Amino acid sequence: MQSKPVERLIIRPEDYLIVPGSVGPRRDFRITVGLREGWTDQGRIYDVSEAVRTAQAWMRRRVDAGLPALSGMFTRAEVTYAWPRPDGSTGSDREPVAVFTGEAVHAYLGHLTDAEIETMLNELATELGAALGQERLYVAFCNRTWILDIGDGNS
Repeated sequence: MQSKPVERLIIRPEDYLIVPGSVGPRRDFRITVGLREGWTDQGRIYDVSEAVRTAQAWMRRRVDAGLPALSGMFTRAEVTYAWPRPDGSTGSDREPVAVFTGEAVHAYLGHLTDAEIETMLNELATELGAALGQERLYVAFCNRTWILDIGDGNS
């Protein structure tokens, strides 16, 4: 049995047009969540796919409820940092993180206020943190950043 050849769509640069209603202010965001559970190097290390599954479940629940959801992409990265020790020496470490980045695209989310986007970011970040055993989460939106913490005195 021979398959039919797939007809290739010919697309030219002049075929592209700006989508009506898609132009608006840029509102990019980022959520950074650790992949190593807890504060020590003995904690379980999650795979970024676990963060992806958590975000997809959050997105589906929102859409099923008739609510808007953020979309974006996950990348795996490493955070590096240093701190002064009481004895005068310097400690340093690194840890794996999942970074969820995207934009509140005007065509789909332009009707939402910045406060509504921030609420969604906090909601998604806390779900990621709970799923990945994180006490602290880092969020950025437009020209603002903030830290979410479970508030147990580790702040």
